Amino acid sequence: MIRKFIIEAVSFLLIVLFTYAAVSKILDFSNFRVQLGKSPLLDLFASTIAVAVPTLEILISFTLIFKRTRKLGLYASFALLMIFTFYLIVILNYSYYIPCSCGGILQGLSWKAHIIFNSLFIGATALAILIYHEPGATNETTMTFV
Repeated sequence: MIRKFIIEAVSFLLIVLFTYAAVSKILDFSNFRVQLGKSPLLDLFASTIAVAVPTLEILISFTLIFKRTRKLGLYASFALLMIFTFYLIVILNYSYYIPCSCGGILQGLSWKAHIIFNSLFIGATALAILIYHEPGATNETTMTFV
């Protein structure tokens, strides 16, 4: 019962996070694209990344909704959060210019606070993945979503 709750809660939080992040990027797409272009690591691929990131966030959100794809969604969430966090750490420690492409609620966070925020989601996602793989968990984790 507790396993089911944890997996559902983490999945729900990830859906909210990724959907909100994608919508924020789409609504302020030109600024998001410009800020990516100012990144010393992403400038050459800014246009592609500007489209790919919100698209991935929406796709991952959909995988987390459905029972058949939730495991894939948890792994994809973990990977995307790790990539985002790695990027933040590299930019914060090694870049001469720190772009500001966060929008909405997260706009007020410092870069270090953003890394902590992401790390909490990484930890929660890792916990959900571990619980998902516990013996007998597949029978107990029939989700209430679709």
